[in-house]
Amino acid sequence: MIKSRHLLVCLLFCYGTLGAQPDRWQQRVKYVMNIDMDVQTNRFTGKQKLEYWNNSPDTLSRVFYHLYFNAFQPGSMMDTRSRRQGTITVGRGPDWDQRVKDRIQHLKPDETGYQEIISLKMNGKPQTFSMDETILEVKLDKPILPKSKVVFEMEFRAQVPLQIRRSGRDNPNSKVRYSMSQWYPKICEYDYEGWHPTPYVAREFYGVWGDFDVSIRIDRKYILGATGYLQNPDQIGYGYETAGVRVKQPAGDKLTWRFLAPNVHDFMWAADPEFIHKTRKIRDSLTFHLLYKTTTASAAEWEKVLDDAQKALPFIEKHFGGYPYRQFSFIHGGDGGMEYPMATLLIGPGAWLHEWLHNWYYGILGTNESLYGWMDEGFTSYAEDRVTAFLENNSGFAFDGNYRGYAGLAKSGKEEPLTTHADHYNTNAAYGAAVYSKGAVFVEQLGYITGAPVRDRILLEYYNQWKFKHPNAADFIRIAEKVSDMKLDWYKEYWVNSTKTIDYSIDSLWEEGGKTKVRLNRAGLMPMPIDLQLTFKDGTKELHYIPLNLMYGAKPVEDSAISRVVYSPWKWTSPVYTIETSRKLADFSVVEIDPSQRMADIDRKNNKLELKW
Repeated sequence: MIKSRHLLVCLLFCYGTLGAQPDRWQQRVKYVMNIDMDVQTNRFTGKQKLEYWNNSPDTLSRVFYHLYFNAFQPGSMMDTRSRRQGTITVGRGPDWDQRVKDRIQHLKPDETGYQEIISLKMNGKPQTFSMDETILEVKLDKPILPKSKVVFEMEFRAQVPLQIRRSGRDNPNSKVRYSMSQWYPKICEYDYEGWHPTPYVAREFYGVWGDFDVSIRIDRKYILGATGYLQNPDQIGYGYETAGVRVKQPAGDKLTWRFLAPNVHDFMWAADPEFIHKTRKIRDSLTFHLLYKTTTASAAEWEKVLDDAQKALPFIEKHFGGYPYRQFSFIHGGDGGMEYPMATLLIGPGAWLHEWLHNWYYGILGTNESLYGWMDEGFTSYAEDRVTAFLENNSGFAFDGNYRGYAGLAKSGKEEPLTTHADHYNTNAAYGAAVYSKGAVFVEQLGYITGAPVRDRILLEYYNQWKFKHPNAADFIRIAEKVSDMKLDWYKEYWVNSTKTIDYSIDSLWEEGGKTKVRLNRAGLMPMPIDLQLTFKDGTKELHYIPLNLMYGAKPVEDSAISRVVYSPWKWTSPVYTIETSRKLADFSVVEIDPSQRMADIDRKNNKLELKW
């Protein structure tokens, strides 16, 4: 009887816990791929078996795949758009992506990239398909019914392009042979908004979570790093073998590396015959791998990545959520820095932290980056600033760079709303400043609105509630509202959906009726709650806090060492607001709006008044 009661309590607890989770259906996949790589021709053949679960309520009459390598051909959409950007002047020069520029149009036939589909079957029957550059459309002979599973079988061949953007071979600087990202036919995401067959023009990604079983047959001299767990380490060696085991490689010119990757939405690998492979066991359930060449940095610089990552991990997991996989690989690659599940490609060790932190926002939360790039790049940039401050023991304001980046964008005349599709920004410059800097400011400024401790709880709850579920902006705001007990939809509407700016100023000070009054002015079109700090000649301070009426709440006290006066909310339609204190005007030393500088006021010169009597 006691056991039965215990079981009942457990079941009720589990039901309540699960019931509290966001309930949004998602498609599911399982890839089994066998790849045969020819390092002389830089071509490979592949067989792909894809189990596809249609968990949606919809009947699907067609499916789409990404064929990313086809972007690296003269005249492609990526080539055309990149050359168009070169005709736009931003700042001191053209709006190039310096890695791409006009390089694609100059590729020779053996330097281009391509993916060609030889055959495609569903449940054993050949299907009709057509290719539109980087998108494959498959018209099904029989629709996929809701809540059902089908099996696709594909044969394909591909050529690895010269390294231009993210994926490719033979970067002349890093001299890494293969950076194999976006390398296989990848089924497009179908979600509550329908299909997302986004053509590849060098921006962002969105994929279906599932399991990958990938076998790569390649010249036996090559050393690989990849997403997932190597299944045959004692037949491979190269630092993967079990301690104390004598490696027994099979005979022949090639080795087959087999990786399993559970619950990820992409798979990346890299290969070079001169990789140096180091490992570090962080805990029983986690090992770090580092694969590098000393072409762009010294061994000491590369290996410091492992030291810093080990030091940073407890801080990261405390503030942003637990890392759920058993391995992570920092891999030397051919193009800047780029994130993938369980691994990152780095042209040098300097970008390791940003790309690693992507595994929380790109890898585990997995927003649609094309629509919500700021929720990936921006949140990651915010986390990077915080972790960097931790590693450097910096207790000051850590976000100056991103605030300056946003301010420059806001004043440039080229800003576009964060709701702009990543591919559709008019300039690369505006895209970068928006999704990275304005996105990072969104998170730090949220701490100004709700209080930093509350914001930190929001980030953890967001991770815990929405990991592996593709959240959108509204999902994040609802978590923030529940944790803070405030209305915050206004913050999203102004900061994300518009380009309206924040601009407050100190209008005037005067004595009246035995009190000193301070009038504030709102010149910008975006309203905010206000922290106004008064500092007096004797060194004492008062914080006068004015909530915004749209919040329907107030942030908790953040600094108990300073007395705080809370006012009735400032209506967003009112351009001025007046506060008062019993202190004499002659006692004033400094009046300052937002001394923390977390509010992204685009003109801070009129936010601080120093009184020199």
